[in-house]
Amino acid sequence: MVLEADQTLLLNCRGRWELSWAFPASLIRDQVDVAEFRCGRTMQHYCSQVRVSKIKAKHTGLFRCRYKHRTEKQASVYVYVADSRQPFVERASKSLNVLYMKVKEPLVIPCRVTNPNITTTLVKSQFLSKSLPADQKNIVWNSRQGFTIRAPTYYDVGLFHCQATVNGVRHQSQSYFVHRPVSNITKVNLNSTGIFRALKGERLVLNCTATAELNTRVNITWNYPGKLNNAGSTSKILVMHQMHVLFYSTLTIPKLQRSDGGLYTCRVTSGDQSKQEQVTVTIYDRPFIRLKPRNGSLMVVQAGQKSYKISPKVRAFPVPDVFWFKDGNLAAEHCSRYRINGTSLVIKDVAEEDAGKYTVLVQIKEHGLYQNLTLTLMVNVSPQIAEKAVSLQDPGSVPRGSRKTLRCTAHGVPSPHFQWLWHPCPSKGLPAAPRA
Repeated sequence: MVLEADQTLLLNCRGRWELSWAFPASLIRDQVDVAEFRCGRTMQHYCSQVRVSKIKAKHTGLFRCRYKHRTEKQASVYVYVADSRQPFVERASKSLNVLYMKVKEPLVIPCRVTNPNITTTLVKSQFLSKSLPADQKNIVWNSRQGFTIRAPTYYDVGLFHCQATVNGVRHQSQSYFVHRPVSNITKVNLNSTGIFRALKGERLVLNCTATAELNTRVNITWNYPGKLNNAGSTSKILVMHQMHVLFYSTLTIPKLQRSDGGLYTCRVTSGDQSKQEQVTVTIYDRPFIRLKPRNGSLMVVQAGQKSYKISPKVRAFPVPDVFWFKDGNLAAEHCSRYRINGTSLVIKDVAEEDAGKYTVLVQIKEHGLYQNLTLTLMVNVSPQIAEKAVSLQDPGSVPRGSRKTLRCTAHGVPSPHFQWLWHPCPSKGLPAAPRA
C-alpha cells in the first residue's frame, strides 16, 4: 500500500478469535486508534480496525494483524508513506549506525525508502566515494529492506550510505559503519613452557604472546598461585603488522616466595574462541648439587661397541657447568672419540685404551658449589691367539721319546683361560676326534 504523507491510514482485519496488532517501531501506540467489534453474519467473528491520522514517512513499514493468543497466525501489509522531502525512512544524522558483518552471512545496509519507485544508489565512503551498482547477484536492492550484499568480504568493511535523487534534489541516507568482528586467535606462546625453576627471592618474568588475525580483539588473563594476594603485576602491548596483530602480556613477580610455586596459565579469549598455555614454576630455597652413580661406580663395556654413555645421576640448580676427566686429564682433550652430552660422557668406538678412571666435576661457580664423582670403566677384550696372526711351518717328524715344546700366546680382558686339545694321528685316512 502506498500513501502520501499526512494522509489517513485505515486498515481492517477479521478473524475467528481475538486480534492484536504489531506496528513499525517508529509508530507510537498513542498515535493509533484501534476499534474492536464482533462481525460476520452471525456475529461470531472478531474484527479490528486501525486508524492512523496524518501518517508520516518515518511510519513506513510492516503492519501485522494476528491472533492475540496464537501470534504465529497473522496477516500483514507493507505501507509506504511517500514524502518527496524524505525519501529515506530514517533521516540522516551525525551519529553512525554500526553494522556487524558475520562470516558466511548476508550483510544488509538498511536504507529503506518511503516510495517503492525511488531509484537508490549504494555508496562506499573512502578517500573518494565509490558507487556500488546493484547487480542483483551479489548486491541486491529491495525497497523494504535496503541493499543486501550476499557474500560480504573484508573489502566490504567501512563507511556506507545510500543516495537518491527526487525532483532534482539529491538526498543522502543515514551513514552506516560496517565492522567485521574477528575472533581468530592463531597461536599463543609463553617464553617458558614445561617446568620453570627459580630460586627464592629471584624475579620472575613470564611473557605471553598471542598472534591473531587483523581486526581481532583479545582478552589476556593470568591465573597463578599468588593472584589473590596480588603478588604479580601485568603489562600489555599491541603491535600491528600487515597481515596479523600481536598481543603481548607480561606477568612480573619481583621477589619469589615458596608459595609462588605452582601452575601459571596464560588464557587468551576472543568471542567464543579461547586458547591457553601453561608452565609449572618450581621455587628452591637455595642452590644445590646432587651427584651419585647411576648403577654403581664400576662400569663394564665390550671393546668394539659403537658407543657407550657414562651417565651419572645429576640434579642441580641453577644449571651447572660439567667437566669430564680421564685419569686426571680433560676427557675431550684426551681423545677425539669422547664427547660431552649434557651431564654425560659419550665414548665412540670403544677400545681397550678407554679403560680407566673417569671423574665428573659439577660446579655452580657463582654460588661456590662444587662436587665430583669418580667412576671406573672396565673394557672387556675378546681373547686373541697371537700365533694365528703368523704363518707357522710344519715342524715335520719328531723322534719317538724326544721332548717337543708347543707355545700358545693369547691376550684378552679379563685374562683368558687356556685349554689344549690333542688330535691323534688319523687311522686309515679318517680324521680322529680330539682329546683334551
